[in-house]
Amino acid sequence: MILIGQYDSPFVRRVGIALTLYGMEFEHRPWSSFGDADRLRVYNPLTRVPTLVLDDGTALIDSHIILDYLDSLIPDDRAMFPTSEPARHRALKVAALATGLGDKAVSLFYEKRLHGEVSALWVDRCRSQIEATLGVLEAGRSEGASEFWFGEHVGHADIAVAVVLRFLCEVHPELIAISNYPALRAHSEKLEALAVFQAISQPFIPPT
Repeated sequence: MILIGQYDSPFVRRVGIALTLYGMEFEHRPWSSFGDADRLRVYNPLTRVPTLVLDDGTALIDSHIILDYLDSLIPDDRAMFPTSEPARHRALKVAALATGLGDKAVSLFYEKRLHGEVSALWVDRCRSQIEATLGVLEAGRSEGASEFWFGEHVGHADIAVAVVLRFLCEVHPELIAISNYPALRAHSEKLEALAVFQAISQPFIPPT
């Protein structure tokens, strides 16, 4: 398998971490959706990352779809999304909130970078959505007594929250005070200290 995309993207990074935790061999091609658009378009007409190219040449797009496929290759007791309800939809909701927050952080970045005049209305809207989502996630993590969000083993929801928090803090350090979310900060710091998180890592570098 080939994973296309740079690890400064939280969406690429969550896939790389999952592949590594599952012990699946893959080639990493750190292509940029900007600088390497022509090469990426061969596999994904949207020129978006992550893109996962399977051994038969099929290209999967969107991190959630990719993780769903990876989980199908793993025994149910090892899959990092639960396979039975209600645990499954609870974990999916946390992951969806985290990745939605990541989408807002990316949108806000490009609003500030690509437009000559930044829309204050759009910035305020993104900020309010980010803060509201962080509040929900903080409350959810604060209520949990287990080592990870849904038990004693790391799951896709844990990974999604941690990688998006790092991205948010690196790209928008002025936007929120992470100290206002102590449960999320502790969660992120714990996961970022794991060897796999340190190995699948790259500082954010703005595209040129």
